[in-house]
Amino acid sequence: MAKKKEKPRIVELEVWAEKYRPKKLSEVINQEHVVSRIKAFLETKTLPHLLFAGPPGTGKTTIALIIARELYGDAWRLNTLELNASDARGIDVIRGQVKNFARTRAIGEFPYKLIILDEADALTSDAQQALRRTMEMFAELTRFILICNYSSRIIEPIQSRCAVFRFRALEDKDVKKFIERIAKNEKLKLTSDAEKAIIEIVEGDLRRVANILQACAALTNKIDEDVVFQVVARARPREVKDMLELAIKGEFAKARELLHKMILHEGLSGSDVIQEIHRQIYKLDIDERKKVELLAKCGDYEFRLDMGANELIQLEALLAQFMLIGSQK
Repeated sequence: MAKKKEKPRIVELEVWAEKYRPKKLSEVINQEHVVSRIKAFLETKTLPHLLFAGPPGTGKTTIALIIARELYGDAWRLNTLELNASDARGIDVIRGQVKNFARTRAIGEFPYKLIILDEADALTSDAQQALRRTMEMFAELTRFILICNYSSRIIEPIQSRCAVFRFRALEDKDVKKFIERIAKNEKLKLTSDAEKAIIEIVEGDLRRVANILQACAALTNKIDEDVVFQVVARARPREVKDMLELAIKGEFAKARELLHKMILHEGLSGSDVIQEIHRQIYKLDIDERKKVELLAKCGDYEFRLDMGANELIQLEALLAQFMLIGSQK
C-alpha cells in the first residue's frame, strides 16, 4: 500500500526578541536601580506616572509590560493601552484614542487603567501639551508610562508629573551572557570572533542581539564573524582600519581600492562606512591632535552625505584628508 504523501509542515518564524523578552522583574538584565523602585510601587499598589529614559534595547518597554501583567494579571490587555508615539505622534491621537481610553474605569482591584506611550519623545509639542492636560484631567482614573530615548525632548510640565527612571547602557559582559543564553537554547555554535562582532555592533541593545542571531540562524547554525557581517550589512572594522592606515601612510590608491570594494561590491551605504571610520579613528596609532582634526573632517563629510552628496566622491575626498593629515609632521 502506497504511503500517503505528507503535507509540508509550515513553520512559523518566531521573533526571538519577543521570545526572550523577560516576563518577570527578576529576569531584567543590569537595571537593579530601576527594578528595586518598581517593586516597591507594585507591592504597595501605588503607581505614579512614570517616565523611562535611556538607550534602546535596555528593558524600558519590557518593564512597562511586566508592570501591566503584575497589576492586572490575565486582564492586563483590557486595562492597558500600548501606543508607539513615533507612528501616532499628532495631537489628534492624544485627544482621541488616548483621551477616550483614559476616561474609563479599570477592571479589577487596581483602580487605574494604564497607558504606555513608547517613543514619547517623538510626540509633537502640541501633542505633548494635550497629553499634559489629559494627565491632569484623568489622574483619578489613569496612570501613564512614557518611554523615550531622550528625556530632554519631553516638556518640563510632563517630566514634573512623572517619577523619572534612567536606564543604563548594558555592559559587554551582560550582552555576552544574553548571546550565550540564546545560543544554548537554540543550539547555535558561535565563534569568539562572532560574539565580539555582535557585541560591538549592538552597542548594548539586546533587541538587536536577538534579531541578529535569528537572522544568522536562518543561514546556518555555525555562526562566525563573516556570517554576522553578512547579515547586518555593516563595514568590517578590520577592513576600515586597514583602509585608514593605508591612506595615512600615503598609499591612497590601495586605500581607494578597499573603499570601492566596500561600496560597490559589498553594497554598503556611505553612512555605514563613515560611522565605522569614526569608530576606528580612536584606534589609529597617530598623534592625538591629528585624531581631533580627522574627527572634525569626519563630521563635515557625514553632514554632506546627509545633505544628499555623492557617497563615493565624498568618501574618496575624506580618504584624501586622511592622507594629507597623515603626511603632516
